[in-house]
Amino acid sequence: MLSRKNKLLLFKLLSLFSVVRGYNILIITLAQYLASIYILSPDSPLRHVILDVNLFLIVTSSALVIASGYIINNFYDAEKDLINKPTKSMLDRLVSQRFKLTTYFILNLLAVFAASYISFRAVFFFSAYIFGIWLYSHKLKRIPFIGNLVSASLAIAPFFVVFVYYKNFETVIFVHALFLFLLILAREMIKDLENMAGDMAQNYKTIPIMYGSNVSKVLVGLLIILTLVPALLLINSFDVGYMHLYFLLCIAVLGLFIILLWKAKSKKHYVWLHNILKFIIVAGVFSILLIDVDLVLNRIL
Repeated sequence: MLSRKNKLLLFKLLSLFSVVRGYNILIITLAQYLASIYILSPDSPLRHVILDVNLFLIVTSSALVIASGYIINNFYDAEKDLINKPTKSMLDRLVSQRFKLTTYFILNLLAVFAASYISFRAVFFFSAYIFGIWLYSHKLKRIPFIGNLVSASLAIAPFFVVFVYYKNFETVIFVHALFLFLLILAREMIKDLENMAGDMAQNYKTIPIMYGSNVSKVLVGLLIILTLVPALLLINSFDVGYMHLYFLLCIAVLGLFIILLWKAKSKKHYVWLHNILKFIIVAGVFSILLIDVDLVLNRIL
């Protein structure tokens, strides 16, 4: 049996894990490595990629900055989340705001320190990334569409830095990035529909609040239709191995998504739509393995 003190410590650790969205960070870390192995550096021996110290430090710095970003976002959204996410908010409040801010600064310092081992350009990138996340959380997220656009851009930044590291400028990478960016942007706009009550209470100027939910739905629908363009290009114009099955499934699911989007009327419906897009994004990470199922075995040496 755990003592009361140990139980409290366990709940605080769970609270901190909830604040930094540890599960999201694990997925992003995995995505960075899989993208490096299968897309960005397909001709390098597997062990060279896995054991690359610079790549490890890039991924580590990314994880630290993303974790600190979730903390500062949670700090600024504390009141809003009490309305939109009351259960999660109560768990998050087991960790004090002061401790969250202290952790925020420590994680950012560790990220910049890790980046300093790579190069000055890496330090500059991650410093700018930290500032961008703070600016978004403090100011930009309250601006219609600009907030969504910046949020989606910040979400794909960890993949951009890996892309620059490998200096791989093939067209297929940009098409993959466009597909992911449009999905994330649509997801951010769905979150605005989902969180209208809290946003309105805190005077956030989101698209559904400023222009109505129907306008927001139309914009999300247009983004989903645009997402089909890179998906079809990746199926028909590039060699993505068995990953074309993933994109075919995406087209079918996104078609259903548009139907459900237009019928959606309550927060519960928007949560479902949000989860559908989240599932597509997470499934996309694991589907990278389908590009060449024998690739890892052939590249071990």
